[in-house]
Amino acid sequence: MKELAKTMTENGILYRLDETTQTYLPDWELPEQKPIGKYGLLRRTFLKEHRKPTYQAMLLKGTLNGHLAETDETANRRLSEIMPVLAAKAGVTEELKARDQMRWVGLMNNLKAQAEEQIMAELIYN
Repeated sequence: MKELAKTMTENGILYRLDETTQTYLPDWELPEQKPIGKYGLLRRTFLKEHRKPTYQAMLLKGTLNGHLAETDETANRRLSEIMPVLAAKAGVTEELKARDQMRWVGLMNNLKAQAEEQIMAELIYN
């Protein structure tokens, strides 16, 4: 029986022999992946379900993870920018937090929901 070469190149792609299955697999190395948080995962789901060609193109080019990580970073940055503005407009202060914690928590949760709704419209679902 003829022994197979350990590597081969076809169409400009290097293939390595998988000893177990005796098949050639592309020798691809993915760049280091950034962690993806809540907003990146939401963006991925949106692209996968509603923008399938864009999702597949980014996946094949290897740009999907970078896009999702950037979206997540931007969304978190926007959230930290929006929250103090909304809190100031609503009169949610440290004094209120000291005086009535439950009310403060309820107001902050409402403000976060408002901010996230705005972020979703701007960054996730466009």
